[in-house]
Amino acid sequence: MTQQSRFSASIAGREKKNYTLLKKHQLSYNHGNSKVANYGTVYELTDYDEALVPKVYHSFSLTSENSSKFIESYFHTKKLDAQLRKFIASTARMDGLLNISFDDFMKVKLFAPERCEQSKISRIINLIEKLITLQQRKMEQLKQLKKAMLQQLFVNKNNKQPILKFKNFRNNWREYKLSEIVNLEDNKRKPVKATERIRGKIPYYGANGIQDYVKGYTHIGKHVLIAEDGANSVDDYPIYFIYSPSWINNHTHVLTAKEEILSSEFLAYALKKINYAKYLVGSGRYKLNAEILKLIPLKIPTMNEQKYIESNLSKIDKLIALQQNKLTQLTALKKYLLQKLFI
Repeated sequence: MTQQSRFSASIAGREKKNYTLLKKHQLSYNHGNSKVANYGTVYELTDYDEALVPKVYHSFSLTSENSSKFIESYFHTKKLDAQLRKFIASTARMDGLLNISFDDFMKVKLFAPERCEQSKISRIINLIEKLITLQQRKMEQLKQLKKAMLQQLFVNKNNKQPILKFKNFRNNWREYKLSEIVNLEDNKRKPVKATERIRGKIPYYGANGIQDYVKGYTHIGKHVLIAEDGANSVDDYPIYFIYSPSWINNHTHVLTAKEEILSSEFLAYALKKINYAKYLVGSGRYKLNAEILKLIPLKIPTMNEQKYIESNLSKIDKLIALQQNKLTQLTALKKYLLQKLFI
């Protein structure tokens, strides 16, 4: 992206002497350490005819016998990491850059076929990356659609009906305290002995969300909603909808809907609409006390309208899950190809 679009101004200013002018299809090695690329990574300039990159990056062009995309993809395989590791003089500097000189970087050895074969490999990788980009775009559009529907299908504190109403549903929504429409099941949990914990068999829900091992407390029932007692951010308070049997940490509130008036699935969506910031106490690690939780107001419609709303939102959730599965498969396919198409 341009500096203008990223920062609303050119941040290079008069210090452009500290930048390298990169032409289209030239490459830059960002030798910054990250979880994704422990020894840095290489990218080809494709979206612009030219761009400025910091001189601390090792920028280079290729001879006509080689494909830029092939070389970029080669570094993404991580097959060259072992060589890069040997050239690093010390650990990362204060700016996060690994101490690998340009001369040492140029000593990295790789295997390359003829240009024709490089081009074919590059086209395959390009195709997969385009499919991944399109899939990510679909995912984002579906998530935006769900976000918009959550905004339109639920009433806010000043209204009695939602902005978007389904046909034949015109009744005003009624406000309740949570304690009037849900059961707080915290006191039904019981300690579990270590010998009873079976790793990997039953999901565990705790202070850090869903985990793949078992410990802590259990709750027996179905259609359970849980709200974490603590959160690192007031803007992203975690709520989960789960089916039992499940293991639930004692730092987590357990809620079940009073089924004569409230659908569990509808409650799961409705709870995500609540602004929890004003109900949390503490700092750093925020707390949602059980007594405060009971007093939170929530407006709900008739049971028939609840079912209609949850059905439509559930369809979007299934589409999102389907698209996520496709994205996971494409990402796995790219990883497989990167391993098999390069030496």
